[in-house]
Amino acid sequence: MATSQTDLALHATDLVKTYSGGRGKPPIRALDGLSFQAEAGTIFGLLGPNGAGKSTTVKILSTLSRADSGTAMVAGIDVGKHPEQVRHAIGFVAQKQVSDPMDTGFENLVLAGRLHGMSAKAAHARADELLGRFALESAAKRQVKTYSGGMARKLDVALGLMHRPAVLFLDEPTTGLDPEARAEMWAEIERMARQEQMTVLLTTHYLEEADRLANRLAIVDRGRIVAEGTPDELKSGLRGDAVVVDLRETADLPAARAALERVPAFLELTLEGRTLRARADDGATALPLALATLDAANLRVASATVARPSLDDVYLRHTGHSFARAHANSGAIPAVELAEESAS
Repeated sequence: MATSQTDLALHATDLVKTYSGGRGKPPIRALDGLSFQAEAGTIFGLLGPNGAGKSTTVKILSTLSRADSGTAMVAGIDVGKHPEQVRHAIGFVAQKQVSDPMDTGFENLVLAGRLHGMSAKAAHARADELLGRFALESAAKRQVKTYSGGMARKLDVALGLMHRPAVLFLDEPTTGLDPEARAEMWAEIERMARQEQMTVLLTTHYLEEADRLANRLAIVDRGRIVAEGTPDELKSGLRGDAVVVDLRETADLPAARAALERVPAFLELTLEGRTLRARADDGATALPLALATLDAANLRVASATVARPSLDDVYLRHTGHSFARAHANSGAIPAVELAEESAS
């Protein structure tokens, strides 16, 4: 069944955004015709490495930046025509801490509520409610500068919820958190989405985070959506199992690839660094065959695994490179992020 316009909380069509490269360098195309839509009351994820265009998308949808071309609707409101209405309808949790470290958590929340037009009584009540929900009651009267990273991040999310927005933007909400704090934040986001019954746009470069939280997911690469669906739909769309073989440093990489390419059981063979990745209809049968083939060619293997398809495999299928490699190489295009900051 097709989704009607009235069921959509977010609708981006052909968004293009270009930044100046600076110092005689060519322009940087941060968004290259990006389009997606998200139904009301769902968590929609934008997954991609740093520099893919996720933060640029959020800035346009939250009215912090303007697209060069294309259209965007948030909560049924045209972002370009009515930015002030959009700001009343959304909550925004940026990558960087937004709370005042010298004020207490309670003071930060009440101030946010008052800035959104809430009465003092309503702001106090809502602040108490959110401090309880995020398990921050005991720290409510402490200055935020005394908070741990996980506590400060919870407060940032609470600030975005003060005025009960129709749409909440979470831009890399768990970046920099330790695994325990990240898991706690995931649980809070899931609980929050249920209790508030709002639409959440989540940007992330964590595969596990996208897999766990997103009702629907779009994979972003170089400013475009390259795949979209539920996490399960995206993974089940891949045939068979993923076979991954890490070669020893002394291995002849071209020879290893050539050897496995001659084995009919392997599909979509790729080589990154010293890692060979392939798909196989039956990974349990194909893996011993891979090891035997490489051993016969006197090629030494450091490790080998077989697993069901993951979002990393989905990313590899649609971009030609693994997510880990793309994220590791994202430092090669910091100009996108620098341009975004200078334009903010």
